[in-house]
Amino acid sequence: MMNTFNLDPVDRKILRILQEQADISHAALAEAVGASPASCWRRIKALDTAGVLGKAVRLVNPDLVGRGLNVFCHVRMKSHDPVARRSFERFVESHEEVLECYSMSGEWDYLLRVVVADVADYERLLMHGILTHDAVANSSSHFALKSVKYSTAVPV
Repeated sequence: MMNTFNLDPVDRKILRILQEQADISHAALAEAVGASPASCWRRIKALDTAGVLGKAVRLVNPDLVGRGLNVFCHVRMKSHDPVARRSFERFVESHEEVLECYSMSGEWDYLLRVVVADVADYERLLMHGILTHDAVANSSSHFALKSVKYSTAVPV
């Protein structure tokens, strides 16, 4: 189990704001949380050093770049051999259309979130990639009809 970082109320405010507006200036952030810019900068550095903060990114609208279809794919492995699992995980990491991959408990071994242009695009990945991988026994695909809620912000 990982040790948790001890967050005070100002740290929590900083994290909430940075998760919504990563490009905010240090001065504006300091004003928003009621701290001096120097204190705010030190806190951000401490959060960064502790691994609380990851890389800063800009979110892209998948519909506007031709990746509007979200598919959730459950994958069952032929075996739980560590070499086979590593091979499958490397395969997943090498495909940019797989945005998320989780090792799961229960009936399925992995859950993938895939973004593609359309069903034909997904079919190519599934039939010529996922299902042809030596470690994969079978899969089940679920197509998202619409996004009801999507957030990248972790509650702090």
